[in-house]
Amino acid sequence: MSELLLLNGPNLGILGRREPEIYGTETLNDIAEAVADEIADRGWKVRNIQHESEAELIRAIQDGYDTVGAIVNPGALMIAGWSLRDALASYPRPWIEVHISNIWARESFRHASVIAPIADGLIAGLGSTGYRLAARALLALTPAEAR
Repeated sequence: MSELLLLNGPNLGILGRREPEIYGTETLNDIAEAVADEIADRGWKVRNIQHESEAELIRAIQDGYDTVGAIVNPGALMIAGWSLRDALASYPRPWIEVHISNIWARESFRHASVIAPIADGLIAGLGSTGYRLAARALLALTPAEAR
């Protein structure tokens, strides 16, 4: 069974409670279920991982080389997560960076991602729908043999 890596960084484990006016009311489990719905027709499953620690996220990426692709919301690690960036640069499959909020409509320190330049795509500002769109994009980007 093929798996898609759904990787979420710091503070995303409290979605649904965290600043709902910015991040909405869906939980990370709700999002994982929505992504699972998007990819079910291909027979893929979701490997849902969230960590507060950059080191644990790196380990999840390295342990996820066998996945078919990844959806990555690095949270604030997008700003200075250089070791996370290096781990993603070595990830052998397509991956999409996702942000729930429109990072360019927020504080200026959120306007640059060290991770985005190496991503296969970036989706921001569409709420939790961005994860579903990223799943659809990965279905299109993934070679037929991985499907």
